[in-house]
Amino acid sequence: MAAPLSDGERRKQISVRGIAGLGDVAEVRKSFNRHLHFTLVKDRNVATPRDYYFALAHTVRDHLVGRWIRTQQHYYERDPKRIYYLSLEFYMGRTLQNTMVNLGLQNACDEAIYQLGLDLEELEEIEEDAGLGNGGLGRLAACFLDSMATLGLAAYGYGIRYEFGIFNQKIVDGWQVEEADDWLRYGNPWEKARPEYMLPVHFYGRVEHTPEGVKWVDTQVVLAMPYDTPVPGYKNNTVNTMRLWSAKAPNDFNLQEFNVGDYIEAVLDRNLAENISRVLYPNDNFFEGKELRLKQEYFVVAATLQDIIRRFKSSKFGCRDPVRTCFETFPDKVAIQLNDTHPALSIPELMRILVDVEKVDWDKAWEITKRTCAYTNHTVLPEALERWPVSMFEKLLPRHLEIIYALNQMHLDRVAALYPGDIDRLRRMSVIEEGDCKRINMAHLCVIGSHAVNGVARIHSDIVKNSVFKDFYELEPEKFQNKTNGITPRRWLLLCNPGLADVIAEKIGEDFITDLSQLKKLLDFINNETFIRDVAKVKQENKLKFAAYLEEQYKVKINPSSMFDVQVKRIHEYKRQLLNCLHAITLYNRIRSDPSKSFVPRTIMIGGKAAPGYHMAKMIIKLITSIGEVINNDPYVGDKLKVIFLENYRVSLAEKVIPAADLSQQISTAGTEASGTGNMKFMVNGALTIGTMDGANVEMAEEAGEENLFIFGMRVEDVEALDRQGYNARTYYERLPELRQAIDQISSGFFSPRDPGCFRDVVNMLMHHDRFKVFADYEAYIKCQGQVDQLFMDPREWTKKVIRNIACSGKFSSDRTITEYAREIWGVEPSATKIPLPNLPRD
Repeated sequence: MAAPLSDGERRKQISVRGIAGLGDVAEVRKSFNRHLHFTLVKDRNVATPRDYYFALAHTVRDHLVGRWIRTQQHYYERDPKRIYYLSLEFYMGRTLQNTMVNLGLQNACDEAIYQLGLDLEELEEIEEDAGLGNGGLGRLAACFLDSMATLGLAAYGYGIRYEFGIFNQKIVDGWQVEEADDWLRYGNPWEKARPEYMLPVHFYGRVEHTPEGVKWVDTQVVLAMPYDTPVPGYKNNTVNTMRLWSAKAPNDFNLQEFNVGDYIEAVLDRNLAENISRVLYPNDNFFEGKELRLKQEYFVVAATLQDIIRRFKSSKFGCRDPVRTCFETFPDKVAIQLNDTHPALSIPELMRILVDVEKVDWDKAWEITKRTCAYTNHTVLPEALERWPVSMFEKLLPRHLEIIYALNQMHLDRVAALYPGDIDRLRRMSVIEEGDCKRINMAHLCVIGSHAVNGVARIHSDIVKNSVFKDFYELEPEKFQNKTNGITPRRWLLLCNPGLADVIAEKIGEDFITDLSQLKKLLDFINNETFIRDVAKVKQENKLKFAAYLEEQYKVKINPSSMFDVQVKRIHEYKRQLLNCLHAITLYNRIRSDPSKSFVPRTIMIGGKAAPGYHMAKMIIKLITSIGEVINNDPYVGDKLKVIFLENYRVSLAEKVIPAADLSQQISTAGTEASGTGNMKFMVNGALTIGTMDGANVEMAEEAGEENLFIFGMRVEDVEALDRQGYNARTYYERLPELRQAIDQISSGFFSPRDPGCFRDVVNMLMHHDRFKVFADYEAYIKCQGQVDQLFMDPREWTKKVIRNIACSGKFSSDRTITEYAREIWGVEPSATKIPLPNLPRD
């Protein structure tokens, strides 16, 4: 097999990574040396690889700042409607290479660094991931920022600057162990602190109703310090801003209190306030009602809304009032998108500011709030829905509780008028859930307080309308929309798979990078032998490179000509990594029963983090590693089958594994995965999908043709029918010998000889209370995997299917998604105009 191309050879290929002009290269070298010298003069005289990374990061950052300032100036002068994307997570990954790609600097930097005797890829590996997210929701926010900048929207991402992001995962004895992610340890060259925009955020206190209006008094104050990160669009000179808030105690914190005696204690107590932005809650699709989390949610909302209103008031064209108290035009100048219910407090907080502070009439304020806010729902799993205890609100945010009660009363009065006597409907639709512990249903608050509610794939949006928010849909059907998720082709094709991007650009030009629908043109080359060969060759190179990486990092040797069968995502019962495990065991048993039989070799790779408190998810990881232990050390198996757990799956690892995958596993129970976005990344990178009709898989099958994906298993209707009938795992266990054998092996300790009872909880769950019906899809899944094997044995036909999938993946660009949000929710038009470079005169 051919060795991967050296960097030097890769540099000579035609490339979509920007032409390295001699002037550019000289300029980068000069700047790099200046930054390096400055760093070293300060401290030492020997440069470490990290010094080189920082010198390069600062060099690239220099190319951003002029464009950044010019973009913000451009917005100030033209005063467009501004889009505020509020999210408690932004899963950004690394920034260096993305910035080089979007500025068209990659080849100039590559060449300059090469001339200095350094290796660009090695420097890129030094950067820490910004892991300020758990998975899909946080990564979607990051893709959206890239698309909003590329489409020239005046957009801002607002969130929290967590000191510790998603934990680093270590596998010890086959178990997950968490380690704090101290990502800021060496500093972050991409952020700029903005202390001049620091803002106060209030907690606790009490409410006074006075003749002059309502006052929230005796509060505790925490300061919100903004840190700005530039977000460059693709080669359009637009640089938007992601503003993340960090919590700071005010200097008089606890010193104004009566405990004057203990000055030291008071200063140490500053940590209590600053803990708000200390750490990301590591739960994916699960609600944990902790007070610190509610504080985080209000912290980001309160700081952001003050910032939004400051910007609205100081903009050149707004109301002509000398002191701007006129907020009629607010929804024409401001759109607030709530990424799930986590920033739902934006609704009562905007009401509080308009009514209590700006003295706007209540009904007018409610109209403004609804026209400004829009809500994206991300999940239908009941355990993920945020339901905060009223008692916690009463203590932490007493004024917001009053406002929520008033809004709910108004809402219920309307429902009662439309459906007289329907008490049960009132109960179902209330924002306040009655019971032993009264709770606030944040999703209901979002629906009544927004002018648009959207799901994230067609099937999910249908479920939202027909079940989760059925009553609300009957009340206001025009509110409900679908916006199928997408991914940015800059990071997820150009950056992570330059070989494939080059092969595509040779055939159809470079415009696909900002208009992914152009990939359709590849359908003309589906029978082109050169193209088939080139696509297969790129995949093989990516596989060799990933195999080398695995061997270097984890000392595991894998067979690069085997099928790379990959399932990477958070570990969750609904994502059914257990179904994948059962397939691996079934393959193993088939090899064992007839070792001489010819067999399609596979390397099954499973990766993902489990929430630290999610016992079953941690058991699933232990099961995967235990199965690998047995299979990978069985001499009868050889390199026919390997099971690898990919440790510490994160954005930067996704960028390596996805381009190398042959098979993408998207096997959630139909009706549980809202959309999925990993599925799209695999599709555009030339893997084939085995999956259920769930989330965006449905639309992928529609775009490429169902016969070009490996679709299996129950549809949503089948799952519902099985629920009505009653799911009985034992019937499948008794009817399917291979399933029974696999379960018996797990149960008997075959995969855990030193602790035979290790997996009893897993087996007990599968047999007696499996909400996600793993056994019900087992037979169809195993059969479908047989079809995967058949096709893989015919490399030419396999690659033709790959090409068809790539050609049909254009819909799944986040540029398309954001264009739909812009037109159908925010009421703005994307713009293709390039902002003039900082060194050019403005029009």
